[in-house]
Amino acid sequence: MTDTYADLLACEDLLLFAGAATAATGRREFHSGADDQRLSMDFLHDYVHQTLPDLYAMTLALHINDHHAARVVHTLLGHPRPGAPAEERARENGLIRRRLARMPPQRVYRLFRRLAEDRVNNRRTRATMRDWLSARPHLDLDALKYRSGLHAAARHARLPLPPDVDRFLFSRTSRRRRIRYDSALLRAHGRAHYSAQDAYDLPYTVAEGFAAHHRVPRERFLERVRARTTRAERLRLDSATRRAGVESRVDLGAMPLLRLCVYVLGMPMAEREERRRELQEALTRAARRVAGPLAGTWPTTVAVLDDSYSSSGSPERRNHPLAAALACHHLLHALSPRATSRWLSGHTDALTVRPLGPTLLAEAVLDAVESRPDRVVIVSDGHDDHPPLLSDALTVWRRRLDPDRATTVVHLNPVFDSDGLSLRPLSPAVPTIGLRDPDALPSLVELARFGEGRLGLADLRAHMEATAAAYLESDT
Repeated sequence: MTDTYADLLACEDLLLFAGAATAATGRREFHSGADDQRLSMDFLHDYVHQTLPDLYAMTLALHINDHHAARVVHTLLGHPRPGAPAEERARENGLIRRRLARMPPQRVYRLFRRLAEDRVNNRRTRATMRDWLSARPHLDLDALKYRSGLHAAARHARLPLPPDVDRFLFSRTSRRRRIRYDSALLRAHGRAHYSAQDAYDLPYTVAEGFAAHHRVPRERFLERVRARTTRAERLRLDSATRRAGVESRVDLGAMPLLRLCVYVLGMPMAEREERRRELQEALTRAARRVAGPLAGTWPTTVAVLDDSYSSSGSPERRNHPLAAALACHHLLHALSPRATSRWLSGHTDALTVRPLGPTLLAEAVLDAVESRPDRVVIVSDGHDDHPPLLSDALTVWRRRLDPDRATTVVHLNPVFDSDGLSLRPLSPAVPTIGLRDPDALPSLVELARFGEGRLGLADLRAHMEATAAAYLESDT
C-alpha cells in the first residue's frame, strides 16, 4: 500500500512539474512577480531532477516551454547522473539534440553562454555544442545576429569555425571592417558602416541599426527591407508598415495560432471590426492547420473561456492568457464540429473579446457540465472569485452525478502560481494542466488522464517512454 501511495505521489510530482514548466515563463504575471516564479521553479527543477531523474529528462519530449527546456538541458549537462544505464544515457543525448534543434537559435545561444559562465565543460557539453553548431546552415548569418552567443560557445568548447566567421568573431573591431571576407553577408556588413544601400543586404534586425545610423526614413526602410524579414518579423511590423503607408503583404493565416491571437487582441476594436472578414478567415485557417488530421474528430465539446480582467496578463506578457483562450476557442471549433464556447463575461463574439470584469467561473462551469457534453475544456488562470463554491460543486458533481466519468473535464491553466508552487487548480475533481501553446491542446488533454488519480506511475512512465520514442523518431 505504501509503494502504491508513493507511486501516486511521484506521478503527481511529475505532472505538477510538467504543468508548471509549460506555463511558467520566468516573467511577471498578473498575480505574481518574476522573482517569485524563478525561486519556485528552481525548487521544482532540483526536486524532480533528484527524485525522478529519468522522467525529468523525458519532459524534453513534452510541450514544456523553451525557457524550461533550456533549463532541463543545462541541468542534464551540468549534473550528469552517475551510473545511468547506457540506454537511458543515449536517450538523454537524443532528446537534448532533438530539443535544441527545435528551439529558436537565440535561446540555444543563451543556453551556451550560461554553460560557459557556469564552467560546464565536460565532454558531453562540448559534443552537444559542436553537433548543434555543425548543423547550422549559415554560421556567417549567426555571427551577425547572435555574435556574443556564437563567440562564447566557440571559445568555451574550443570549436573550429569557418575562417571568415573565426576572423569576424575574434578580430578587434577596428580591424574587422578592413578584412576581406569571402562571405557576401560579412562583406555587406563591413560596407554598411559607410553605405546605407548595403544595409539592405543584411537581416532585418541588423539592418535596422544601420538604417538609424544613416537616418534612412522609416517608410523607405520598411519598403526595401521587407524581403529580408522572417514571418514573425513581418507580423510584428504589420501595424508599422500600415501606419507608414506601405502596403502590407503578411499572410496572417500562415502565422502561428497563438501569435496571431496576440496580434488580434493588440488591435483597437475599430480596426478589428474593419478587418473582421480578413481576421476571421486567418484565425480559422490557422486553427484548421493546427488541428491537422484531428479536425472534426472530437466529440461534443464545451469550452469555458476566461475573459475576466486578470486575463489581461502583465506588461511583459500583455493579453497572453486571453490570447490562449481565444486560440483554444478557434482550435476546439476546428477539432469538434459540435463545439460551443462560453466566455465568462457572456460575450458571444470571439473576435471582439477583451479582458473585463470579475472571474465568475462557477456558474459557467456548472452550466457547461449540466448540458452533459462528452468533454469540457476550461481555460483560466484559476483565480475564481468564489473558489470554495466551485471546488465543492465540482467534487459533488463528479462523485454523485457523474461517477462513471461520462463527461471528461480538463482545466488548462496558462499562468503559473508561484505562491502555490504549481498551477492554481479549480477542484480536486478536475485535473489541471499547464498551457503554453494551444497547438499542444490535444496532447495536453491526453496527459490530463494521469491527473485524475486512476492511472499511476507505471502508466505515466510507459506514456512518457512512448512519447519520447515518438519525439525522437519524428521529422519535425
